[in-house]
Amino acid sequence: MADGEERTGTRLDRLLRLGTPPVAATVLTGTVALYMALVAFGNITDFDTNRQFVRHVLAMDTTFRDPDLMWRAVESPVLQDAAYVAIIVWEVLTSLVLLLATWLWIAGPRRGGPERARRASTLGLVMVLLLFGLGFICIGGEWFAMWQSSDWNGLDAAARNVALAAFALVVVRLASPRGDGR
Repeated sequence: MADGEERTGTRLDRLLRLGTPPVAATVLTGTVALYMALVAFGNITDFDTNRQFVRHVLAMDTTFRDPDLMWRAVESPVLQDAAYVAIIVWEVLTSLVLLLATWLWIAGPRRGGPERARRASTLGLVMVLLLFGLGFICIGGEWFAMWQSSDWNGLDAAARNVALAAFALVVVRLASPRGDGR
């Protein structure tokens, strides 16, 4: 094989390494990390916009106001704001875990290999699933009947976030060199 052919094969091999599951896991983890960081940043710097969202969902003031459900409403502004601050704290922690996971994927063997990156990614992505799946879809959507509101309904956005995090989680778990998902 001529020198030019060897170098071409080597370049091609390097290029094809970008198509591996760990690279896909890195990109997806980084994408969700950046998204969560931007969500947290937006909620901190434009506090009142989503504060109103949380207040209306918890107060159930734009639902059908069914008396059988209205006992669930949280009308205390202090409790509403506490819930919103808890959401923001969760978003910040989630983004930090996912940013760490992205760094661990990039650092590779120097920082404990792909297993540490996989575990950190899994933790962060499960945190996203808890926030948007449990928090927004289950609790907000069903318990506080957010689905009934035409003005303050975040179920579509929550579903997109759950889908992205779930897809990323599958890719992260498939990135195992052993192929066993551990």
